[in-house]
Amino acid sequence: MLMCMRPVAVACVFVALATVATVHGAIHFHEKFSSIDHWTASKARSDYGKVELSAGKFYADAEKSKGLRLTEDARFYALSTPLPTPITNEKKDFVVSFSVKHEQDLRCGGGYIKLLPQMDPAELKGETKYWLMFGPDRCGYDKKIHIIISYNGANREWKKRPSYPDDRLTHVYTLHITPSNSYEFFLDGVSKEKGTLEADWDFLPEKEIDDPEDKKPADWVDVPTIDDSEDKKPEDWDSEPEKIVDPEAKKPDDWNDAEDGAWEAPMIPNPKSKGPWAPRKIPNPAYKGPWAPRRIPNPAYKKDEELYKIPEPLTHVGIDVWQVESGSIFKDIIIGDDVKEVLDIVKSTYDGMKKAEEDALAAFEKKEEQDEKEEDKKETDGEEDKKKEDKSDL
Repeated sequence: MLMCMRPVAVACVFVALATVATVHGAIHFHEKFSSIDHWTASKARSDYGKVELSAGKFYADAEKSKGLRLTEDARFYALSTPLPTPITNEKKDFVVSFSVKHEQDLRCGGGYIKLLPQMDPAELKGETKYWLMFGPDRCGYDKKIHIIISYNGANREWKKRPSYPDDRLTHVYTLHITPSNSYEFFLDGVSKEKGTLEADWDFLPEKEIDDPEDKKPADWVDVPTIDDSEDKKPEDWDSEPEKIVDPEAKKPDDWNDAEDGAWEAPMIPNPKSKGPWAPRKIPNPAYKGPWAPRRIPNPAYKKDEELYKIPEPLTHVGIDVWQVESGSIFKDIIIGDDVKEVLDIVKSTYDGMKKAEEDALAAFEKKEEQDEKEEDKKETDGEEDKKKEDKSDL
């Protein structure tokens, strides 16, 4: 079971992860996963999955690619690590980034992280209060990138649903939130979505609502088309029935009226029928369009200039997910206040190893294919040997 190391070692880790001041801003936290001894497993339940420090089954670099790997199928995982110092963002930008590799070809499970205020790591579970839940999630065809932000006691989901790569490679998820209440989402260091917090989350009531006192006028016409009064039924229109008795049908020889009832021939479509006649439709000259009540200011709406603001200082990073197929590897969790600084780290850690990892995956999949063929051949040979043995016994 994962547990914290002795205090001296933890102190060393904190020194390694402490805030790094830069020319432009600060990197408050950078988890490189040189060790996982400072991550604490929750004891909220007894059957959480185990984790390990691993580069996985294929990798760009045996050491640099190491991360926190989930190892057991069909398990919940709940573990966390403390931040060197509590993080707030009043009047400052906030940037969080991390990478995850679903080398197991994940079909159902989470690959997201949580940023949490003060809590007991031993009691971390799905219901534990958090400020931000961020990252990919999938079950079957339902794929999404979560950006869930806690606001006034409720977890608010991101309205947008951008896609993410459906492969086994490492991908980097970065979120930038500004004091102007704007945000930007980056995938692998490339901007994919941007907007405002107010528009893309349901933090606040609508600015305007329908006027409950406004009523639809009695003379309002909302029927777009009417019958053409000039259109007349053609004289040769044959109002034949749509179905007729099948003239080819014959009463079965073994039909007994006394037992089976009176025999009736089946009905078939009438080839002479044109169907019921109706005049053509024309635009209604009195049509005013669909009616809607006028909009008025919502008395419940109150603008909040601090939607961006972390309500309680963040003290922990958590991984709290369920995975049907285990094997995901978390790497390079970064928290800072300058998006350029964070993206520069993404570039140096991700871009530099992307091609090498792609080559490693190609070689690994080729070996997987070869191993599968050899296994199939062994099974086939075994079946042939069994047939020969059975024949010899005869």
